[in-house]
Amino acid sequence: MAKKRILSGMRPTGKLHLGNLHGALENWVELQNNSDFERFYFVADWHALTSDYSDSSCIKENTTDMIINWLSVGLDPTRATMFIQSSIKEHAELFLILSMITPLSWLERNPTYKEMKTELADKDLSTFGFLGYPVLQAADIIMYKANGVPVGVDQLPHVELTREIARRFNFLYREVFPIPEPLLTNVPKLLGIDGRKMSKSYENSIYLTDRGNVLGEKIGSMFTDPQRMRKSDPGEPALCNVFAFHRIYSPPEEVDEISMECKRAGIGCVECKRRLADRISEKMKPVHDRQDYYRHHLKEVWEIIAEGNIRAGNIARMTMEEIRESIKI
Repeated sequence: MAKKRILSGMRPTGKLHLGNLHGALENWVELQNNSDFERFYFVADWHALTSDYSDSSCIKENTTDMIINWLSVGLDPTRATMFIQSSIKEHAELFLILSMITPLSWLERNPTYKEMKTELADKDLSTFGFLGYPVLQAADIIMYKANGVPVGVDQLPHVELTREIARRFNFLYREVFPIPEPLLTNVPKLLGIDGRKMSKSYENSIYLTDRGNVLGEKIGSMFTDPQRMRKSDPGEPALCNVFAFHRIYSPPEEVDEISMECKRAGIGCVECKRRLADRISEKMKPVHDRQDYYRHHLKEVWEIIAEGNIRAGNIARMTMEEIRESIKI
């Protein structure tokens, strides 16, 4: 019995942050232990152009940095295929074909379309590429006949649109694509240091590369319980962003202690932040060590990318042969 496939990707629009780690990468690593699946993860560099087309100078550097971080958090190239979207030209061909059959209304009702335009208000996103990115996303997924797509709840509309496009192709031509299912992940709510959604666009992120004084300064500037003005004021941990990070990075007994001490004003925010910085440093040290290793062994990184591109390319070519036959081209 053939293994099922899962596929996911990330746009190389900047450094990866802790939200990326806990929202996606940890799940990708965990899925490596599931022998029922073949795993495909790609750097979506063409997707990066949808918002960064006016200055694409950093995309290639961000691509290499992204693969380094994937490897550093535990993705194993012997158990997952990692590849670059733009190296597999068949994605562009399938995008073109799917764009011919995708109703414009499906794209205009995409709930993330307006959200991203608001979040990236400083960029001109009134382009065909930005409106049509869900079609390219659908091509990315169904090219590999993916059965599952690891996503958070906020990304469900993306997968549903891919499912609709796959169904439409199968109906118009013949049954080629399985209908991919979302694999929901339990994403912890991690806000940025300013209390908003952690985002590269807001410049409020703690990056996977942050360490030492940089990490300490960012955590030192984090928003805490807004009602706690002085150390002598009792706090409410549930309202504190720093405490949300402690839940992830600190041992359970320390989390309980911090909660109790905060409520009775036995610990101040400065001390609470210092302890958080120590805990994050401890948890991230193995990741930072592997980052240092791969940055000094870039040839190894490029070989991993090349091997992944070959594996992905072989599958994409077979899929496109089947598609061309189906549409009689």
